[in-house]
Amino acid sequence: QVQLVESGGGLVQSGGSLRLSCAASGSIFSINAMGWYRQAPGKQRELVAIITVGGATNYADSMKGRFTISRDNAKNTMYLQMDNLKPEDTAVYYCNAMIHLTATANPRLYWGQGTQVTVSS
Repeated sequence: QVQLVESGGGLVQSGGSLRLSCAASGSIFSINAMGWYRQAPGKQRELVAIITVGGATNYADSMKGRFTISRDNAKNTMYLQMDNLKPEDTAVYYCNAMIHLTATANPRLYWGQGTQVTVSS
């Protein structure tokens, strides 16, 4: 059984910072790409940022320069440093990961349960 657990969400004032974590646990052989997504009330889930196992990153345009994605492969953990937060960043933030359960199995996509981020003006 594989689990992704997000943490670090909360309430912050506009201009503030938060650091989200996403920890993968269970019978994991290896993890490929990992990503952060968010969903605001009444809106579709959208990409925030993704990171490959080698550390290459890609960001949604509105997050560039404010958010930083990183990962610790030894800990099977991914992070999202969010700076200069704005009220429009308010959403539930989800992580996902492409995980190999064995050396020969195709990777499967797993999602976390989400963590709420609320930015007050």
